[in-house]
Amino acid sequence: MSVLETTIAQSLIKIGAVGFKPENPITFKSGIISPVYVDNRRFPFYPNEWQLVIKGFQTLIKQDKIDYEILAGIATAGIPHSAALGYVLHKPSVFVRKKIKDHGTKSLIEGGSVKGKKIVLVEDLVTTGGSSLAGVEALRNDKAIVKDCLIIVSYGFAEATAAFKAAKVTLHPLTNFSIILAEALKQNLFTAKQQVVLEDWFQDPWGWGKRHGYDIR
Repeated sequence: MSVLETTIAQSLIKIGAVGFKPENPITFKSGIISPVYVDNRRFPFYPNEWQLVIKGFQTLIKQDKIDYEILAGIATAGIPHSAALGYVLHKPSVFVRKKIKDHGTKSLIEGGSVKGKKIVLVEDLVTTGGSSLAGVEALRNDKAIVKDCLIIVSYGFAEATAAFKAAKVTLHPLTNFSIILAEALKQNLFTAKQQVVLEDWFQDPWGWGKRHGYDIR
């Protein structure tokens, strides 16, 4: 556990981006039903903590020796971070739509040409990795070279790790769910009873909803 990972986890907790809803769980896009959420979209409202994220990405780029020419944010949550990072690094930034609009240029990639360029993808959160890898596919379809993905939080699910490995994309997270949970427990954000629920969910996120009567599929 690095200082950077802990700092970002603490920042998430400080801005109220980590919540516990066992009685009214949320459903991820993947279909996973969860009693806990991490809302990275709150960062732009808290500039001091957001700066830690942007500086953290700069640190990862340097220490991991990420070779890139353009930053790309996934719509919509990844866009603020990729744009801010591009601004401070004086690097071009584009964004990737989730679907083609029925008017205008009808392009999934907005901002400029990525053909033949080395792209680093910027995301706020990775659970199963489906949205991020759809963005990778869109960029590669436009002849971009994508080998790296910067993210604020990774849930650390094995299926996401396997999916990114299969796609030949390296994940570079600022922090992960386990570290966030550990910091939340240190700060008494969760009770011992809630901790049991969270750990139960983390052991089997796909089956948790069904076991607790929340599976609506």
